[in-house]
Amino acid sequence: MFKGLGGLGDMGKMMKAAQETQEKMVRMQEDLAYIEVIGESGAGLVKATATAKGELTGLEIDPSIFNKDEKEIVEDLILAAIKDAQAKASDRSKKELEKITEALGLPAGMKLPF
Repeated sequence: MFKGLGGLGDMGKMMKAAQETQEKMVRMQEDLAYIEVIGESGAGLVKATATAKGELTGLEIDPSIFNKDEKEIVEDLILAAIKDAQAKASDRSKKELEKITEALGLPAGMKLPF
C-alpha cells in the first residue's frame, strides 16, 4: 500500500493496529455486559449476581436467614455478597482486558486505553 514511502508503510501498519485495538476494546466493553459473576456471603446463604461491568442483576437469599432478631446480620450478609460480586466483576473485567493486551504483544499490566 505505501510501498516506496519508507517509514510511512510502518505508520500505516501502526494505524491499522491502533484501529483494531480500539475495535477490540469496544467489543470487550460490550461483552462485559453479558458476562455474569456471582458473589456470595454466609457460606452461600446470600448470593448476588452482577455483570462483569459491575451492574447488579440479581439477589438470592436463603429463607433460613430471615429472623427479625437478626436483621443487622442479614443486611451485613447482603452487603457482603454485593461487594463480593462487585470485586469479582472488577477482576473479570481486568482479565478480559489482559487478554487483549496479550494478544497485541503488549507488556502485562499495561494500561489501556492509552
